[in-house]
Amino acid sequence: MSGPRVNSFFLGNSSGVNFSLILSPRDAETGKLQLANCSGSKRAGDWNLDVTPGVDTSKVTVSLNRTLELCLPNATECCPSPLCMVETLQVLACRGSVMLAQLLIQAEIFANSSFAGNVSENATIIPNQAFKPLGSCPCNLTAGACDVRCCCDLECTPDLQQLFSESCFTGVFGGDVNPPFDQLCSSQSMEYTPEWFPFLCVQSSLDNTPFLGYFYHGSTSTPKIPSFKIPLQTSPGRPFIGYREGDPIITEEDEYFTVPQQSMAGQCVGNAPVAYLHNFDVKCLTNLESYKEGLLHDVRINTGTADFIQQNVVYRTITDRGKFITESENLLAAEVLCQNVTFAEHYKFIWKDKNIEQVNVTVFLGSLCDGEILTQRFTVEFLSLNSTNGEELFENPGYQVGKPVKAANLNASDPLGSLNIWQPAGRGLCASATYRPVLFGVDSYSGCILEVDINEDCSLLRGNVTEKLNALIQATHIGKRDNSSYSDLNDWVEIIRLDPFSSNASTGGLKGICPDIPANLNIHIIFAKVGAVQGIPLQQILAVQISYSTVLWQFQCGIGCKNTLSFLPITVSVQFIEVPAQPPLPVTRYQKIYAEFDCNQNEVCWPQLLYPLTRFYTGEPYSQCLAKGLFLAFLVLLAAIMSNPWFSKLWNR
Repeated sequence: MSGPRVNSFFLGNSSGVNFSLILSPRDAETGKLQLANCSGSKRAGDWNLDVTPGVDTSKVTVSLNRTLELCLPNATECCPSPLCMVETLQVLACRGSVMLAQLLIQAEIFANSSFAGNVSENATIIPNQAFKPLGSCPCNLTAGACDVRCCCDLECTPDLQQLFSESCFTGVFGGDVNPPFDQLCSSQSMEYTPEWFPFLCVQSSLDNTPFLGYFYHGSTSTPKIPSFKIPLQTSPGRPFIGYREGDPIITEEDEYFTVPQQSMAGQCVGNAPVAYLHNFDVKCLTNLESYKEGLLHDVRINTGTADFIQQNVVYRTITDRGKFITESENLLAAEVLCQNVTFAEHYKFIWKDKNIEQVNVTVFLGSLCDGEILTQRFTVEFLSLNSTNGEELFENPGYQVGKPVKAANLNASDPLGSLNIWQPAGRGLCASATYRPVLFGVDSYSGCILEVDINEDCSLLRGNVTEKLNALIQATHIGKRDNSSYSDLNDWVEIIRLDPFSSNASTGGLKGICPDIPANLNIHIIFAKVGAVQGIPLQQILAVQISYSTVLWQFQCGIGCKNTLSFLPITVSVQFIEVPAQPPLPVTRYQKIYAEFDCNQNEVCWPQLLYPLTRFYTGEPYSQCLAKGLFLAFLVLLAAIMSNPWFSKLWNR
């Protein structure tokens, strides 16, 4: 360590574990480490040991409680030399007299450097960087110390430079701030020199170089960004005026608050930011070898007004592991390694207007053993402060991105329906695949694998595939809004079904070939934004269409064709299509004629033919543009005169 504080983590249950700190555990004569002693304390010399316990992880902090200032004359308790402290520390974790873990720390700390001279009232003159570099040695990054491989660092003694003289930094970073550029006639740095290089090269001094400034300063104008265009936020920033829908939630450390989420490729990303008012429910597969702990629950969250709130965390233990463990390898009981891990995390954000009022977290813990595959579940739900008994009041009746699409079977006595896609697990077979609901605004693509015998009848295969695809849609209607009532038929839209193409094509008695298999189910959901509630768009579903795409299944023969089973992948895709809430007005005759001269709709823009001659063109001074325009007009006039017949007669005379 090179600073006054260092952090580490103790993995495992810290209940009953005693942490101690030992100073200089190395023997002065032999140089070997002394035997570990569990009877130490949390203070040794000028060092303190602090432990922040957690569920399965404890944060261990070793800090220095003395000053690091250089000694002034007749001063004590300070650093007599720039190298202030060189000590060896050892942190022990013991349960009783048994040592569980140890950490060796080599502390080499320099004194804080500060200016002790007279302060001048003269302002520092920064040279014009278009003609002179601001720093002649960019690799000199440490004040008062020698930077390794930085040969232009004046603080490096000749003895130190000999250690890395053959591996110095090159280029601008290594101090060559004014190198010869490729276009220079005397430069030989170009790998492939073109044939015209000796004739069209630049003959100039190194003071006129592209590394410092510009070869030519033209007349430019700075474009003004309209007030209604807000620049994209590319880095975390503390929202002092409140969150808007879709804004990432920020922590006290001015970083994103992250919860594992699924990417566009279907994989789980551990450091995905949580968006304000966006609910989600994801499942991630992991095992004991690849398991990683997420964001610590002691992180405080920015409410949106520069205030910070602590998460209310409740820990529970999973009793039924069968809902989360999807696969287990047969291992001997003597060699199985198990660890207490997180099975599920449920976040509830209580919000009001643009601020976060409260964050409740429920963490489910369980034991994961080696060879098992765990399906972790992470949910985030935003509840209004006006909620009653934990149920969200329908302040915005429209759909929000990430919420399940509401389906109903209005032709049955029980109107509750479902619109699902597959959630494959294990080998990805359809027999073991589970379902997950279709989420509004989330385009999805999933599938599973169906085992087909070589002697399979094509008609039975088409019926089997169609039955598995139809099992995903147990509904006749889809709710227009999130609060659609089962008793009001006007709140629902009927699903438009395009039945698969039925083919009676014969294969001529060939086995292992079946045409027109409806292996792809396409779900198209058309929606529109019909208004807004408290600034949040009111989104409504207008129509739903289901269609099928057919494929030609052919038996894939392996080595020797010993296997009589082949695989048929069947898929389902969900696409959300946004349309205008109101149909656009018909185009008038004037608009059709005007479209021919609209520069935004045509590649040829006739109104801008003389654009370089106008005041809006700022590529070069207006006087030069006017001179070039008059010269061009003169050439056109001269060509018109010379093409006239009387000019040729006059020329012949």
